Amino acid sequence: MDLRAALADRRLLVIVRGGDRDAALRTVLALAEEGIDLIEVSLSGADALGVIARTAAELGPDRPIGAGTVLTADDARAARDAGAAFAVTPGLGAGADTARDLGLPVLAGVMTPTEIIAARAQGADALKLFPAADAGGPAYLKSLRAPFPDAAFVPVGGVDLKAARAYLAAGATAVGVGSPLVADAADGGSLTALRERARAFRAAAQEATA
Repeated sequence: MDLRAALADRRLLVIVRGGDRDAALRTVLALAEEGIDLIEVSLSGADALGVIARTAAELGPDRPIGAGTVLTADDARAARDAGAAFAVTPGLGAGADTARDLGLPVLAGVMTPTEIIAARAQGADALKLFPAADAGGPAYLKSLRAPFPDAAFVPVGGVDLKAARAYLAAGATAVGVGSPLVADAADGGSLTALRERARAFRAAAQEATA
């Protein structure tokens, strides 16, 4: 898959981290039904590999599922074996390196200019600016785009609906959204409320693309 192109087209990546594997699966499937095409299941969630495998089987190859919080080489191999189509890391290291070696596109976590240079040199497909809110928010992203105008930045961390619009306006390729959209759905919370939030975020992403 061309991860960078998918991010540029969809403008939205949703991060699912659940304490209940069945609720996490229901969350992923509900998001897919709402037209969210880029979803990452964090390996720090309950039976995340099982959720990835079940999602991949349910949705098929046309709806790729990603693995998040890929820290180690073993994480990368397990994610690939479970059916993940791309890997997301909180930083640089063995997880990103091994995922790339296995042929998985990588959204690599960065925060500083030095890390951005390193990630691009190592072949990252896109750059997860994390934790974006703590780094300085949309203003920080705008500052980074001056020396790195062609980098594909995906801010993650504290991205609510207002921040999503601001990041996209500041030049983000896409935004990564977790709890402001998913909330408690992956722990058994309301899927109806999840769908409403998904529609709002998807609308914001579509507005940025228009």
